[in-house]
Amino acid sequence: MTAPQQPEKPSEPAQEPPTMASLAGGYAAKAGLHRTHDGRVDVLRSAGGVQGIAESIAPGLVFLIAFTVTRELTLSLVAALASAAVFTVVRLVQRRPLTQALAGVVGVGISAWLANTTGKAEDFYLPGFFTNAAYILAMVVSIFAKWPIAGLLFGLIRNEGLDWRKDPARLKAYRLGTWIIVAVLALRLVVQVPLYLMGGEGLTALATTRLIMGAPLYILGIWIAWLLTRPVQAGDAIQPSKPSSSGT
Repeated sequence: MTAPQQPEKPSEPAQEPPTMASLAGGYAAKAGLHRTHDGRVDVLRSAGGVQGIAESIAPGLVFLIAFTVTRELTLSLVAALASAAVFTVVRLVQRRPLTQALAGVVGVGISAWLANTTGKAEDFYLPGFFTNAAYILAMVVSIFAKWPIAGLLFGLIRNEGLDWRKDPARLKAYRLGTWIIVAVLALRLVVQVPLYLMGGEGLTALATTRLIMGAPLYILGIWIAWLLTRPVQAGDAIQPSKPSSSGT
């Protein structure tokens, strides 16, 4: 006897390859950048929205206030960690992705551990300097390698793909945009490192500049870089004037 034949499974429809638009949106979202419905960069959302900005500002602000009032390092560090943990709980309740909140908790935890180990309150801000330096290094390397970070992010948001690398003018624009972001990060170090080296005397100024030069300065830098790298539209070019049609 022949074995009964198994019924053939219906063939699954072939999946369409992802479009450049979908790839652009996915890559930009992973990179932390978002765009509006009309194709412009959504700067506020790219900074994490109001809640994301609060998550980045609150731990440092709580630490500054607690240490200024109590002068107790351990208590101030615990308060900063607690404020970061609160946002994680809030995201759990909202059923939102925990990536940003958990990254904040880890970052605050490392800063708190370092400050508690050395006994110096200003060391709470030390890890941020190394993070800034690492970003600067990566962006400078991308510029000289002719793969500027601004082009990889903004180019995908604008649905340019990687075609901008074939256009010297677009490549130059995106290198300039990346330099703008580098300047923002470098400015933080130029202002904040001397305050850190002042020790306890510069702590209040260091904490204050860290808040001001955090999300607000980042938003400004991204917006300027976006504006400076806009492709020239056909209508923006100066049209030559037509010769007069008056008779001789």
